[in-house]
Amino acid sequence: MAQNLQTITLGGGCFWCTEAVFDRVRGITDVESGYTNGHTVNPTYEQICQGDTGHAEVVRLTFDADEISLQEVLEIFFHTHDPTTLNRQGNDVGTQYRSGIYYESAEHGELANAMVRQMATDKVFGAPITTEVKPLQNYSTAEAYHQDYFANHPGAGYCAFVVAPKVEKFRKTFARYLKG
Repeated sequence: MAQNLQTITLGGGCFWCTEAVFDRVRGITDVESGYTNGHTVNPTYEQICQGDTGHAEVVRLTFDADEISLQEVLEIFFHTHDPTTLNRQGNDVGTQYRSGIYYESAEHGELANAMVRQMATDKVFGAPITTEVKPLQNYSTAEAYHQDYFANHPGAGYCAFVVAPKVEKFRKTFARYLKG
């Protein structure tokens, strides 16, 4: 059976957290950690951490739109990170941790912008949404050791105390979207 594969790139703070959530979502066929929308070509993690490349830590999702819609993907995204904190997620602070939706299709950008507007109107989060919605530019894949980080290092301190609770929140809040 043919799949209706589409991509969207999301920045929700540390890519280890975002990747760990979306690895568990039915209809997501690939999750790749990377960097986007900065001015350095092929930056390293060390350069990103210095905060002067302009890149965001992101995950590039490939999803089967016949199994899960972009709107559903974005609902999970908005409710598994804090879209109201500028350049911060928890103790992770810096422009690389900004909330962002980076699209390749104008249709995806229009849907994302409409969702942000509606959530702002409805005051869904009780604070202004800081998520940027921009065309994907200057994307590069993160180093191999960042890929599947939570799966490969579940007992590491950051994974146990930061990533695991986000994954558990996803499981409880979005059980209907769990892979079988």
